[in-house]
Amino acid sequence: MSDAGSLGSISFFQKNDTVCPICETKFKKEELRVGGGRLIAGPLGNDLRRYYEASKKFGDVYPLIYYVMTCPGCYYSAMGSDFLTIDPKAVEAIRMGERERRLSVELIFPNLDWDNLKTLKEGAAGYFLAMMCYEHWSSDFSPTIKSGICAMRAGWCFADLHRRFPTENFDYLEKIFYHKARFFYGLTLDRETNGEESVNASMHFGPDVDNNFGFDGVMYMTGYLEYHFGSQANPEQREQSLTVARRSIARLVGMGKASKNKPGALIEKAKDLHHLIGEEIKE
Repeated sequence: MSDAGSLGSISFFQKNDTVCPICETKFKKEELRVGGGRLIAGPLGNDLRRYYEASKKFGDVYPLIYYVMTCPGCYYSAMGSDFLTIDPKAVEAIRMGERERRLSVELIFPNLDWDNLKTLKEGAAGYFLAMMCYEHWSSDFSPTIKSGICAMRAGWCFADLHRRFPTENFDYLEKIFYHKARFFYGLTLDRETNGEESVNASMHFGPDVDNNFGFDGVMYMTGYLEYHFGSQANPEQREQSLTVARRSIARLVGMGKASKNKPGALIEKAKDLHHLIGEEIKE
């Protein structure tokens, strides 16, 4: 195991063991160090991702990979805030799904290293595995939006992997996970509307790990993903889906005008998105 005590490191391992609630494997949780010039915040992307500038001392830092936990024993994975407070109804199904999780992730990353400090590959794998695990959580735990957030963050990890390894086809996987995010974000709004699954207002919606844009961010991301990754095979269906998305974005813009408490950055991006969707509908 790497020396995690060095002040020159990006992260460290906790002294106490974490015990997996599925297979009881003991492992050390890795935490991101803060301060010391490790994180130099850059711009906020239109997908609400926070970009960071590379530090001269530490190089590129990817905070989001430290917010998903994966058991190296059974590949159970969940967001850090959920890992130990798992839905009891999901335990047996997740336990039975170990082989499927292993086979699925090994098709992408055959040589993951869970004993040393995380890389982008372990981060991407963790979010992919978390999506597979959240399939088994009951609606009381808001698994649909959590799956959407995990899909979005996995897409970001694969985007970064593509920039570092441009010949490895990670851009193909990036798009796959953005499409998965589109599906889960849309399903979240549908289930919230029909009462099938309510969203826990106290959770961190992100979608990134710094700003929490709440349910407003969910509305925005649903429109953003529909505009950029929705199907264009059928023009009539495309127009219909964009009209629904634009209506949702319009509500968000309207609420921004009515309340000064809404984050200005989000409202400005929503205005731009509302305009872009409107222009495509006109065409």
